[in-house]
This record gives sequence, structure tokens and C-alpha cells, in this order.
Amino acid sequence: MATSNIDICARALVMIGAAPITSFADGTTEATVAANLYEDTVRDLISRNRWRFAAGQAQLSRRTDAPDAKWDAAYQLPSDLLLLHDVTVNGDVIDYDRYQDLVYCDADEADLVYADYTFRALEDLWPPYFTTAVELTLASIFAYAVANQIQTADYMEKKALRQMALARNIDSQAQTTRAFDLSRFEKARRTIR
Repeated sequence: MATSNIDICARALVMIGAAPITSFADGTTEATVAANLYEDTVRDLISRNRWRFAAGQAQLSRRTDAPDAKWDAAYQLPSDLLLLHDVTVNGDVIDYDRYQDLVYCDADEADLVYADYTFRALEDLWPPYFTTAVELTLASIFAYAVANQIQTADYMEKKALRQMALARNIDSQAQTTRAFDLSRFEKARRTIR
């Protein structure tokens, strides 16, 4: 069963003793606050870490109009991009600058340019550890904004921070472990003798 934004807000509201909502438009204070804060809060939490469930890779489209200065080419960024991590050609990271919704770089027309980025993943892609972190974060926000419960807000914020740290730890295991490059240490040890 997929979790929706309403379900997440409803559970967060119940955590602070407020009435759950069934819609962002139900006319209650809880619904108004949730409708105004939910999306910005989620986008903020997703963009704070390189979550594997929100990782995207896309081939970029070269623009016909070249940049005025400094770079040779402009490429259109994906419309769902929240945070750009790398731009690559043939698997190698290249130098680039981001300007608005474009990436400027020195790629040739024949190059295939890719971007690794974080996007706003839909709720049904969220693993349980991230859903819980979002719910606790929202509970902290709602405790203050809906119920004016400062102590509850502080308590929920601490729980949210602990859950977010746990979520980052779990999520980091969703990819191949990268081997630590010891060659530079070995070279340094050989030259110091």
C-alpha cells in the first residue's frame, strides 16, 4: 500500500495530539498548515543528503545557443532536479558551472554528457526509514505551528534529527562499498624512508 502525503501529515499530526487530516483542503487549521509546509519541508529534507532512493542520472541535451563567455557549451538540466552532484563525459567527471536551469561546460558536440543528481522522489519510492524521519520532522513543525507546544516541538525535533542520522546511515548502504585507495599512502611511506 503506497503512502500518500496526506497519510504522512495525518500521522505527524496524531504524534502531537492534533486531529488528523483527510485532505489538504478540508478547511481545518491542521490542513492549512500541512498544505503550506509539506512540500517545502520534503524538498528540503530530500536535498540535504544524497539519498539513493532519490538519485537520478540523465543524459543532458545540448543547447544550440553557446554561452557568452568562459564555457564552450550549455546543456539543459532535468526538470525534476533538486541538487546537481556531477557532470560526466565517458564516465569521467568534468568541470562545469550551473547557471539557472543550465550546465555550462567544455564538452564537444559529439560527447554524451550526463548528470548525476537528486530529484524530488515521490512518496511511494521512500523507504520506511525516510518516511519516519519526514513524519517526525513534520510533527516538530506542526507541534509549534498548529498546537503551539514548544516543548513537544523541541522533543520531536530531537527525535527527527536522530532518525535522520539513522536514515542516512541505512541509506548509505544501498550502493557498492567503495574501496579506499591506499596507493597514495603506500607511495608516501616508500618515499619517507
